[in-house]
Amino acid sequence: MTEGAVAAAFLAVIGAASLLAARARRFHTTGALPSLDGWALADRSLGPGWTWLLLGGTIFTAYTFTAVPGLAYGNGALAFFAVPYTVIVCPMAFVLLPRLWAVAREHGYITVADFVRGRHGSPPLALAVALTGILATMPYLALQLLGIRAVLDAGGINPADSATGDLLMVVLFAGLAVATYRHGLRAPAVISGFKGVAVFASVLALVWLVLDEFGGPGGVFDAADSALAAQGGGEASLLLTPDQQPAFASLALGSALALLMYPHILTVSFAASGPTTLRKVCVGLPGWTAVLALFGLLGIAAVAAGVRTPAGGAESAVPMLVDRLMPAPLAGLVFGAITVGALVPAAVMSVAAATSFVRNVYVEYFHPTATPKRQVRIAKAVSLTAKVGAIAFVFGLRDQAAINLQLLGGVWILQIFPAVAIGLYTRWPHPRALLTGWAAGMGFGTVMVVREGFSPVVPFGPGGHSPEIYAGLAALLVNLAVVAVGTVLLRWRGAPRGPDTTSASPGTAAQPRPETGTSSP
Repeated sequence: MTEGAVAAAFLAVIGAASLLAARARRFHTTGALPSLDGWALADRSLGPGWTWLLLGGTIFTAYTFTAVPGLAYGNGALAFFAVPYTVIVCPMAFVLLPRLWAVAREHGYITVADFVRGRHGSPPLALAVALTGILATMPYLALQLLGIRAVLDAGGINPADSATGDLLMVVLFAGLAVATYRHGLRAPAVISGFKGVAVFASVLALVWLVLDEFGGPGGVFDAADSALAAQGGGEASLLLTPDQQPAFASLALGSALALLMYPHILTVSFAASGPTTLRKVCVGLPGWTAVLALFGLLGIAAVAAGVRTPAGGAESAVPMLVDRLMPAPLAGLVFGAITVGALVPAAVMSVAAATSFVRNVYVEYFHPTATPKRQVRIAKAVSLTAKVGAIAFVFGLRDQAAINLQLLGGVWILQIFPAVAIGLYTRWPHPRALLTGWAAGMGFGTVMVVREGFSPVVPFGPGGHSPEIYAGLAALLVNLAVVAVGTVLLRWRGAPRGPDTTSASPGTAAQPRPETGTSSP
């Protein structure tokens, strides 16, 4: 009976989100002919409110809301690197995204690889950026399914040795696939409003119950400290040790740099109505960070409450805590809210990956004369294929394989930072040096991560006791060193470079686009 109540409340939340997605066709539609501007970027028309909801809903995924507290449950204080990391992102986004939007809008760029091709005049470098983005996005998309699976398992909706939960995941993604196929970015934009309300309400209710149970924050940490002491401590600690501090700082900085390079983040940014909109959104993003910090606190609360997750399943800590503290109907609502949290980023990721493929692979190398209507048709097919691939990936491989590949994806995506972020402000780096640095960073980062058993932190530096830092940041340092040396040598030899067809001035006025009929404010 209890499991039935959980399932009923869960399905009610999912049903409401699905109905909203189906209504996306009424969300700011125009009578213009089909184009990638319209399907992938919602005609660049999202105002501050919608952009804040969609960008926050895309950055803070369902897996984030289970993995961060899971890391806090298993490793303690180190997990809270996610809080300063998302704080660091806000001023960086405030500086980079409006400037990049202005260049993209003026020249009709839809993907970041479009910008790289125009800025550096190098098709191979643009192809490397596009393929890196697609490669890094696919395991990230699969992880949204793992977040849903953790919720279903903890709520008893996916009992052991049963295909019910897997079938439900397929149904959920099928509904998402249809909505995204038809309406593009407008579908997750509509769902993002529902996600924001559901997630904020759920975490506040759960934190209130936790604080009431333990008599305040001090009681939570005292109980968690006692529980860790009774277990012998292990690797988890409520305080950072001196050896963990370099890893904590580098994880925060490197993750912030990497986040802004992901195609799904930049797709939402390009869909904003203007630079002013993006600046307003960046000022408001810490509201989502506060929610993430509360989820991290719930991981500590799970330790205090004596939650015991399955081996290797720390991401189930919060769903199991919800199941323990809340009445069945309320638990079902929270599980539904977390699941809806997976649908928004999954939809945006599939749109971003499909758009990058169409613009920077299909049109660039296979069908340069493809009409806007054909580009949209191919993008829709690729977005559908991406979701099917994510489902097959999760069913066909161990969960740890998806987690390991997503870790590598974060290391890989960081290697396009010099071409994109540095290139936004200066053309001093030579495109051949940028391409060589990208290859060096990709290779070095991959080898280091695999050698250390897919650990996010690796020893970096000479000596037998080198400090451990984030693998992606270590690879980026190698990348930048190769770019600097390579640029000096290529300039000394007088190596030619492609033309710059962009104007990086953030104050450039945008003109109406005839294919969409829209203009920036």
